[in-house]
Amino acid sequence: MYTCPSPHRDKRRSSRLQPYTPDDNLNNALGAIRVLGLELIADELKPHLNTVLTNIKERKKGAAEQVVISGILPILAQSLRNTGPLTLLTAKLVAELAKESVVCKGFGDAGLATALLSVLTSPDQELLLHAARAISRMSYDSSKLQDLLLRRGAVPRLVAILLRFPDKEALEEVCLQALCNLSGMGVAEEAGMVWERGASVRPGESVFHGVSPHTCGFASSVTLVCVSQWAPGQYAVNIEVFQRCSSSFWSLHGNKRTARWFPFSRLGSCSNLYKVIKFSTRSVPRTKSLKTRVFHTFL
Repeated sequence: MYTCPSPHRDKRRSSRLQPYTPDDNLNNALGAIRVLGLELIADELKPHLNTVLTNIKERKKGAAEQVVISGILPILAQSLRNTGPLTLLTAKLVAELAKESVVCKGFGDAGLATALLSVLTSPDQELLLHAARAISRMSYDSSKLQDLLLRRGAVPRLVAILLRFPDKEALEEVCLQALCNLSGMGVAEEAGMVWERGASVRPGESVFHGVSPHTCGFASSVTLVCVSQWAPGQYAVNIEVFQRCSSSFWSLHGNKRTARWFPFSRLGSCSNLYKVIKFSTRSVPRTKSLKTRVFHTFL
């Protein structure tokens, strides 16, 4: 005997099988940016850029993929290069897009990586903050973008910001994180690393150390960044990562005399030497730290 299915059950089933429908507001905004982008008229583009920014910040389903398909990344790069009323908003949008790996893959070909570097000479601190944050995020887990940014002079620009604004903590932290990510020592924002300025032992040297929270109450990673002047206008950036164990860990294992600083065993780490004019790599002697990266840079 045939029984008519429950309309409520069918409704629930159909909603589960319903495919994702792109957001019309986002599609309209992306289309408008694509059409108006070449003229970069601020009054007309601003509301559309804000619509895209809102969708990306709220992590709307499929929003990142829609941005990739729309082809607006070169337009965003152009907006960054043409310093104007849209530059800050564009930098905010790019910084949010840099969280999405599917979008980051196109940053290099779209010219966004080099466009962000041009922004790093701006006197606007808020603009510098968003641009440096975008660089930090996009280079977190992409060796391709790391190499591109290093070859194009990201390190000297970030160091220059550190030296220009020594009392701006937020700007200092994002630049330090960007340096670590460029070096291949990824520092995730979710790690909650706290940066502090340390005491320098040599003239012309700036020392920073970042500490991440303890894992299960036992250990935390410590990142040491040292910027030292080795010639007029020339600076070396040394980055090292250590593992620090809490006193409770040593008490638990009955090893109270062991030093608090506990580097991981040597892994034969190889340090990279980067120059602004000539990009090269060389090996340096092993150290006690887990990882070491050295940048030689011209400002």
